[in-house]
Amino acid sequence: MAGHAVAAAQQVTSAAEEGADAPTGLEHPGDESPTSAPPTPLDGDDRGGEHDGAVGAAEDRLGPTSRRRTMSPLRAATVVEVALLIALGTLAGWLGLKAHQSHQADQQRALFLQVARQGALNLTTIDWHHAESDVQRILSSATGTFHDDFANRSQPFIDVVHQAQSTSVGTVTEAGLESQNGEQAQVLVAVSVKVTAGGAEQSPRAWRMRISVQTVGDDAKVSNVQFVP
Repeated sequence: MAGHAVAAAQQVTSAAEEGADAPTGLEHPGDESPTSAPPTPLDGDDRGGEHDGAVGAAEDRLGPTSRRRTMSPLRAATVVEVALLIALGTLAGWLGLKAHQSHQADQQRALFLQVARQGALNLTTIDWHHAESDVQRILSSATGTFHDDFANRSQPFIDVVHQAQSTSVGTVTEAGLESQNGEQAQVLVAVSVKVTAGGAEQSPRAWRMRISVQTVGDDAKVSNVQFVP
């Protein structure tokens, strides 16, 4: 009996050992298999796609301001070029305006000098044979109170010239702009005058006049005459 018991015990033990070595095919939900394979690494294409997606998402988060910043050197160069063109255009326009204004000022000064010189010649060149037309020439180049005063004295002046049978011829020896204020100017004129009265020629006379000139429309006329020493 004891021998049979020992043999039975050995058989049970062998069966237990075999059962322990064989897989059961059952897994507990909380247990992890020690031989589970690690996660498969991403290949190169998948990583590149994820990288591109990350860059695009970053650019979307940064918005248009960041994209503009990436073009800032080119935009800055363009802005500088445009600014230079505008500055050059403005400078050219300003220089052109200044040149035009300077040209106009030169023309006005030349006009004042010309009118003053001609006014001095008109006053000092009188021929008794046609004194009336000479006086009319003086009035045509005059304006203001000077015109009115000379017009009032013109007939007595013509009578004196006829009686003396006087002829005078003036020559401008020097003229210069003394002052200018807008559309008015004062011109100093030096004149040498030869006078013949009753057939007798007199010694030349030197006169100096301060002639005031002012613009009248597109022209200029004599507004006053003063004899200066």
